[in-house]
Formats: sequence, C-alpha cells, structure tokens
Amino acid sequence: MELRLSGKVAVVTGASKGIGLAVARALAEEGVRVVAGSRGPATSEGPVHAVQVDLSTAEGPAQLVDAAISTFGRLDILVNNVGATHPRTGGSGSVTDEDWTTTLNINFLAAVRTTRAALPHLLDAGARASSPSRRSTRRCPIRWSSTTAPPSPRWRASASRCPKRSVAGGCGSTRSAPARSATDLWLGADGVAQRVAQAGGGDPDAVAKGAVGQSVTGRFTRPDEVADLVVFLASVRSGNVTGADFVIDGGLIGTL
Repeated sequence: MELRLSGKVAVVTGASKGIGLAVARALAEEGVRVVAGSRGPATSEGPVHAVQVDLSTAEGPAQLVDAAISTFGRLDILVNNVGATHPRTGGSGSVTDEDWTTTLNINFLAAVRTTRAALPHLLDAGARASSPSRRSTRRCPIRWSSTTAPPSPRWRASASRCPKRSVAGGCGSTRSAPARSATDLWLGADGVAQRVAQAGGGDPDAVAKGAVGQSVTGRFTRPDEVADLVVFLASVRSGNVTGADFVIDGGLIGTL
C-alpha cells in the first residue's frame, strides 16, 4: 500500500525507547524525516534527527519544534508520545503535590505545549498543498493515552491517570490508546510490574501475567503494532479520519 509519506517531516516525542522509538523507526522506513525528541542523549541515524530536550519544562516543547524547522524547514506530522507513570502503591493519600505537578507536566502539558508550538507549522504545511492528494495529508497531531486512563479498581491510584484522561479529550486530533505494552515502562527493571511486586511481596512475572490476563489475547501490545497504526493515521490513506479514537488493547476493554 502506497502511503505517500516520503519527504514528509515528523516530530515524535519520547522517541528514545519503547513505542516512541518504534514509531520513529516505522515513519523513517516510509521515507519520513523524523525529529526524535528525548530527555536522554540519543544518536541521529539516517533520516532520524535526535534532539535531547526536557519536555516537562515550559520551554522544552517549543525547542523541539524549532529544531525540526531549523533542520528540515517544515513540519507535517506530530506524534505526542512522551509520558510516564509511577504506581502509587500506598494509595491516593501517598500522592504528593510534587507528584501531581510532575505528572501533569509530562503527561498533559507536554502534549499541549508541543501541539501549540507545532500547530502554526502544521497549518502552513496544509496551506502550501496544491493538489487534492496533498490536501488530504494528515496535518493534525496524533496522540495517545493509556487504556488504563479511566479509574480502575484493580490498581491503586496513579497520578498519571487524570492527566492522560485530559489528553484524551483534546482538540479533535486523532488518538491512539495502546494497552499495557511490552516496553520497559511495564516490564523493565524499574517498571510497573517490578514496583507492584516489590510493594506486595510478589513476583513481577505474576504481576505482568495478571495485568494482561483480562484481555482476550492474553498478551502485551507490541510497540510495532502501535507504530503501524500511527503510520497509517499519518498517511493520506486516513485523510478523512479526524477526532477518532483507536484502541489497541487485545480486548481488555469490552466493546461490541
């Protein structure tokens, strides 16, 4: 399937590992020039230009977008991926003001600020388009929140849920909601499974198995599965899709 993405420019936040890295690589494979933002150091490779930036700061998102414009001169695609979670096994009373502020900054305000900085350039890319096929190119931001964003009785309070739910109500952009994914966020040495197991004196593997045991497929979502959807949503093949919500959760949330 020809996606007509070659030559486009994309900004992907939180792109040094996990889903963000998978998205950056998938877009690059389609000929997209990718500006990959991450807090830690990263190496630019081929069409992927790495930018070290702290998106939890007020100025970080604009710096990332400016880097894309100064490097490639345009911006066509924005993928708001950056986010973090930290299970508060002590319950909601253990969540401090600092926890809330940190989580709001990285899970909500980072997306708001990056979208705000990118929007004039995305609109400009649309105004420059002259043919019907170009006009149908995706110019809205693609973002996602977790399928655990609504309150869940299974897990104790996590300060990431409310900010992620706020992102879910964002400005008519296309949103992907990946389920618990096979990344370090869940399965790493300091991931959710490890932290929950330590708090309860259990086994991380058992926690991980229980986390996906409610889904139909019984497994974690792979980063490349999310990346494939993002690439499609960024392409002309989804040109008339807007304000949509696509869930990749292996049947975790029951729907008809």
